Amino acid sequence: QVQLVESGGGLVQAGGSLRLSCAASGSIFASINALGWYRQAPGKQRELVARITSGGSTAYADSVKGRFTISRDNAKNTVYLQMNSLKPEDTAVYYCNAVYYGLISWGQGTQVTVSS
Repeated sequence: QVQLVESGGGLVQAGGSLRLSCAASGSIFASINALGWYRQAPGKQRELVARITSGGSTAYADSVKGRFTISRDNAKNTVYLQMNSLKPEDTAVYYCNAVYYGLISWGQGTQVTVSS
């Protein structure tokens, strides 16, 4: 299993920005097939926010397109989620996800709260 640790969550005002980080196992980071960010709001199921493959291809949920950007830095063994123009509806616990040769790993999550 891939070890994942999220950070960067917090409280921000609507319209503000926040960058989440997810540190993954350094020895296999470059070999991870895909890294993603999911979120789960109170009373709702976990949903995909953004994904990035080992080849650099990205995909985003319609609700965050144009506002969020996912990227990865192999030198730092870290995947990022840059969140701009935040809305109260973005409030959720954000989870890092990794797919490594069929194995799925999850981080513990980081809380993002957007105030109006």
